[in-house]
Amino acid sequence: MLLYQPNERELEQAKELIHSGFMEDLPAPTHEDITSKLLFDNDIVAKVAITPRKAGILAGTWLIPLIADHCKIKMDVDIFIADGSVLNPNTVIAQWQGKLVDLLKIERVTLNFLQHLSGIATATARFVEATKGNRATILDTRKTTPGYRYLEKYAARMGGATNHRFSLCDGILIKDNHLAGLEKSFNNQEQLWHFVQERIKKARQEYVGIPIEIEVDTLEQFTLALKISPDIILLDNMPPALIAQIVELRNQSGLAVLLEASGGITLENVKKIAETGVDRISIGSITHSAPALDIGLDYEW
Repeated sequence: MLLYQPNERELEQAKELIHSGFMEDLPAPTHEDITSKLLFDNDIVAKVAITPRKAGILAGTWLIPLIADHCKIKMDVDIFIADGSVLNPNTVIAQWQGKLVDLLKIERVTLNFLQHLSGIATATARFVEATKGNRATILDTRKTTPGYRYLEKYAARMGGATNHRFSLCDGILIKDNHLAGLEKSFNNQEQLWHFVQERIKKARQEYVGIPIEIEVDTLEQFTLALKISPDIILLDNMPPALIAQIVELRNQSGLAVLLEASGGITLENVKKIAETGVDRISIGSITHSAPALDIGLDYEW
């Protein structure tokens, strides 16, 4: 079957992480799985299947051949389920056939990737499903595991999310800490927001096409931000009733400003937030707190 085709950044990060994974599992000086070496002859051939123990969404199969190549392992690989697909327990994701010692050598690193990335895809899909029928798009954040950002954001897409900015270079997001850092330089809020407005005008000239977003946490801040008319206003940790009020004010203004809810979003409250009419909902937990999906390896001989 046709595997997911990673972009250049995803592929580069995958290769770096695969290398790191085996530096942990097969460190110098021996680079050997001494248990398998002790128990099995080198010429024993086995056939194994990778199967989920629980239902979820699959992500990460395209790393399997990269792992085999990294370890210079010759094995037959058949992958039966595409990334982004729904997994049912005990459905075979992939089969490997090759030397038993080689299959055991790469088992843990492979499963670590599949479990982690599929866990993110699964957690994301639950939020997407909970908001179905509303206009809100589910987005990830930069709250990712250091070194894993491109892969974790790929996994979020497999779960149905849209990627927020990948780095500080990809978008202008004026957050609460930026505004707080400016406060000492101005006598009042009017001066501060006038400065922000001027800087946004400058940004539109210097960073053409880059989205500009401002984070607010009160109705008063929203009113000031709306006058500036950025591309997006992020509504931080606001209750659904206030978000709905702000959505109505935006609609009455006639301005083409997107509204994004973020902060404290859970599966228990995300539907109510989506029902306010907000355009976007960004959720850090889908990458920083997603539990791994239980996936194992079974012999088929």
